[in-house]
Amino acid sequence: MSKVPPDLPELGFYTLAGHTNSPRDMLGQLREAEAIGLGAAFISERWNLKEAVTLSGAAAAASERIALATAATNHNTRHPVITASYATTMHRLSGGRFTLGLGRGIAALFNQFGLPKVTIAQLEDFAGLMRRLWRGEVIVDHDGPAGRWAFLHLDASFDEDIPLGLTAWGPRTCALGGRAFDQVVLHTFFTDETLTRCVAAVREAAEQAGRDPAAVQVWSVFATVPGEVSRETYLLKVVARLATYLQLPGYGEGLVAANRWDPAILERFRADPVVAGFGRNLIDAVGTPDQLEHIATLLPPEWVEPAAYGTGEDCARAVRRQLDLGADGVILHGATPAELTPVVAAYRQLPSA
Repeated sequence: MSKVPPDLPELGFYTLAGHTNSPRDMLGQLREAEAIGLGAAFISERWNLKEAVTLSGAAAAASERIALATAATNHNTRHPVITASYATTMHRLSGGRFTLGLGRGIAALFNQFGLPKVTIAQLEDFAGLMRRLWRGEVIVDHDGPAGRWAFLHLDASFDEDIPLGLTAWGPRTCALGGRAFDQVVLHTFFTDETLTRCVAAVREAAEQAGRDPAAVQVWSVFATVPGEVSRETYLLKVVARLATYLQLPGYGEGLVAANRWDPAILERFRADPVVAGFGRNLIDAVGTPDQLEHIATLLPPEWVEPAAYGTGEDCARAVRRQLDLGADGVILHGATPAELTPVVAAYRQLPSA
């Protein structure tokens, strides 16, 4: 299936990063992303106005060259035949530009909705099911970690090569990505040491599984705040984003553990009356400027340091460093393509790596 390659395949962005009230904004973002040469668009999922299947179809229709990937949806929210059909539909609709990206999700949220906790074994089993269905196989009496099904099948004529992605941050999920997936998306606010360690874990697992380590694409997710970083911008794009991650049960612990940060600081953060007062409301969706100012005082400087700040040139050099540390691609997170235009222009001017 032929497709026109993107200009800068190693640079990507998240459509509708964070909270949105207008999913239609994604359409303009994709057109702008292609115009400046970004190579990949990642679609995150929130269960209000960011349902991944709907957004994926719209993204394929609104773009021509850019690679599209969910980062991520969950395997346990849809029947496997539905998910496999979604991926094959997107594969052909997009001209082969789609990657089905999965993630473990938030255990506390799954528990509230009566969904089972996602395990490493389930994801690995599910990945195998997807590849078999895309090859046109008939699967009878499957009984594995992902579930039990008497019959699974799409179409006997299928022989589709659809990449599978995985969002990962811990050593076990990174290893899973290396041995069973084609693309691994890491996380925002990773330190240099954490990024290097995760890349090594993916490569080592791929090699141990008899795969080409270089064939598994590892994406750094790098908060990017270009231009004059006003206090308001910093609070909205850095403080609110990181605070929301830390606020979520299980999620915050995962980020802290991945970076080997002090968990006692996370405990104090959550015990703070302002933070606790948000309850189940997400900080980046409803936090006021005064609340965010207070929350900023709770975050150690080293926790907000892993990001690109400043001029286009400053941000471009910081992005290039992520590649120098071992990432295959960098997702410029938290900024729209319009905001990233000077960063991409400056990146083009950097000496070849």
